[in-house]
Amino acid sequence: MFKESLQNLANTIGLPIRLAHYPPYTSKWNPIEHRLFPHLTRSMQGVILNSLELVQELIRKTTTTTGLRVFARISKKMYDAGKEVADDFYEHANIVFDRVLGSWNYVVSPNT
Repeated sequence: MFKESLQNLANTIGLPIRLAHYPPYTSKWNPIEHRLFPHLTRSMQGVILNSLELVQELIRKTTTTTGLRVFARISKKMYDAGKEVADDFYEHANIVFDRVLGSWNYVVSPNT
């Protein structure tokens, strides 16, 4: 579903989209996690997280003296269960996988 949605987005905006994921078990190299999660952990330390609103408020209050500000939004959107990729998606998909870690890195180009 994710790749199909990306293909639709690329077709709509008319631009290629490059994806470069961190493979499993390598999140320690993710700079966003290093900059954000320690501060979130400190904000939530010792608090019983018993509601989404409390978690949202604690995330929103997370800041640092160097200017980090965190925004949080609770999505009330209901997602369809059992939704499947269109039968002909892979026939018409314009996805080129990289030679190295192709399952994690690829370009989705618009269909012409």
